[in-house]
Amino acid sequence: MTSTQFAALKDVVDAQFGLITHTQLRALGFPHSRVRHRVESGLWQAVLHGVYAVSSGPISREMALEAALLFGGGAAVLSHHTAAEEWGMIRAEPARPVHITVPYGRSAVTQPPTVGVGLASTSLCHREGTVLHPGVVVHRSRAHEYIAVDTDQPRTSRADTALDVAIAEPTARDAFTRLIALVTNARIPLRDIRRRMEERRPRRYRKSLLDAVRLLADGVQSVLEYRYATDVEDAHGLPRARRQSPVVVDGRTLFEDCDYSDHGVPLIVRLDGRRAHAMAEVAFRDRRRDNAAELQGRPRLVYGFDEVTKNPCVVAQEVETVLVREGWSRPGEIPCRACEWSRSAQTP
Repeated sequence: MTSTQFAALKDVVDAQFGLITHTQLRALGFPHSRVRHRVESGLWQAVLHGVYAVSSGPISREMALEAALLFGGGAAVLSHHTAAEEWGMIRAEPARPVHITVPYGRSAVTQPPTVGVGLASTSLCHREGTVLHPGVVVHRSRAHEYIAVDTDQPRTSRADTALDVAIAEPTARDAFTRLIALVTNARIPLRDIRRRMEERRPRRYRKSLLDAVRLLADGVQSVLEYRYATDVEDAHGLPRARRQSPVVVDGRTLFEDCDYSDHGVPLIVRLDGRRAHAMAEVAFRDRRRDNAAELQGRPRLVYGFDEVTKNPCVVAQEVETVLVREGWSRPGEIPCRACEWSRSAQTP
């Protein structure tokens, strides 16, 4: 190999986190026999089919992602759970396969994890059973050219990523919950989700995803608020509260999670999903809100995640008690089956 070829090889490898493809090597005049020799001697590693690391060291996360993109071809982008990890929407899991999306019709196929097979005793990465790459899951999209974001390692947009992860859930309810969690935790503008759902109609769970969007549009800003709306209010025939109702405290506009004033009852329900207040400022703000409500003569109830998710019937009974005490009249029977079972079990 000439000095010019070596310099070109170094430029390619440096730009690709120490990786190079069989096609690139061939274009540089690097014979296959030399590639095979370097892999068999432990100097290089075959990370994926046709993708090599020009070192014997550990495969970093950046290298694993780059290898998947190189395997998928020039148009491949990180997508689904991998894109969600890169956006910070979900926690990264090293053992999870790398998801990529390629244009519809591309020949790239899903690859299982690659494992070292003891080709060289001096290569730590090639000890028997060592996983070199967690594998690649390939998705294809007809809308590929519209979903990518040009980051250092290209990935799907945040809205497309949230929808892809939700659609990958095993049930419609899981998809519903997942979309709400991703949108609220990552603060994805709801208009972006709506636009992408119109431009890329989900292949499944469309009704559940639309229901999630409607709930988000009503002001639900967390999974806890969603569970309160569905498991406490809807399941027990309680009125739907106004979400994120503004209140001015000390000249500053704050927002109440659930305000029942629209139903003629001044009740406020606060939903606290935090295990503890990390900042004194947050605790002080909540105390000021409590005091402001007390000064206005407004009853208030506060519930955490465990109360709402594990004992929604108890929460509903307490909320109903205050609503009725303040003048609300129940329009019908309680529809919750768990409550019906509890009442029937207590009947002598």
